[in-house]
Amino acid sequence: MSAHEAWQFLCRLFASGTPVLRATLSPREVALLPHLGCAIQAAVIDQSFVPCPHCLLHRAPVFGDGRGGRLCRCPDCGPVPLVPDDGAAIRLNETWLHQQLRLALAIDSRDGVDDLGDGVWRLGDCRRSPVLLARDIVRLWREPALLERVRVAGRNVRVITPKPRETRGSPFGPGVEWWALEERFAFYAGGIAFIGMPGEPPSPKASDPTTPVKGPFSADFRWVTLPEGPHGPIHLTQAQAAVFRALWSFKGEPRTAEQIMQRAGLDSDKPIDVFKVKARDKGKSEAEGPLFAYRTLVVTQQRAGLYSMPCAISEG
Repeated sequence: MSAHEAWQFLCRLFASGTPVLRATLSPREVALLPHLGCAIQAAVIDQSFVPCPHCLLHRAPVFGDGRGGRLCRCPDCGPVPLVPDDGAAIRLNETWLHQQLRLALAIDSRDGVDDLGDGVWRLGDCRRSPVLLARDIVRLWREPALLERVRVAGRNVRVITPKPRETRGSPFGPGVEWWALEERFAFYAGGIAFIGMPGEPPSPKASDPTTPVKGPFSADFRWVTLPEGPHGPIHLTQAQAAVFRALWSFKGEPRTAEQIMQRAGLDSDKPIDVFKVKARDKGKSEAEGPLFAYRTLVVTQQRAGLYSMPCAISEG
């Protein structure tokens, strides 16, 4: 899988804002789906018309075949039997997108996402500057009042949109900083990474991917190194890394399991669920190491149902 291809595909899904039939995806796009994890979700669509499975040239009406099955009547191919996959659809998990963009920009966890309507969201504040995400840049051109609605004195409004076909330079006036979604962010380690802002020194990148960059964690949270313990650098699964990344984003503040797992984009009930060691893996360092890291770094207040990671306080 190419991470660049995956990100471009996710950006197209966001720009369209509508479900997509799996039957209309290219073979390369279908091959991407197993690698996109929580970024993609199944969608329910009107199946009274479907693309003809034979020619894919016409959207044909769907009828019952009298035997419990379905068929479509294509003007070129005639009656064509349908299988369940012919009506299967997917869509971008936009809650995942909002959460991952907030993580990438280190937006204050106490800020919520405000839905401003018709494909525009206020993600929160990045370095005290408001951040807007819009499905279409044209919407903001037509309604500049949306920018004034979130503007903060002395700070630029940061706007994230898919890149339109024809735009040169800055598409907004003074006080608005525009970031093209496809160019300023990337799909990385199951989440979203921010590529950087003009004029900022590049983030230090370790030649060794296990090198601690954020406290005991590597830059992508896939490795954790603890001075104590017999495991050395501990390799984490994507789900385990997502939990630690979410806890890190809360800057040491206690949060409920629901808040943490929602920020991580996972369906499990509690953070420790993704660290549990199966019976067949008992004694294996690759399974015991992540659990050791979790127990070392995460403080659990059982009665209150709260979790925190104190090592993130000094880095917040």
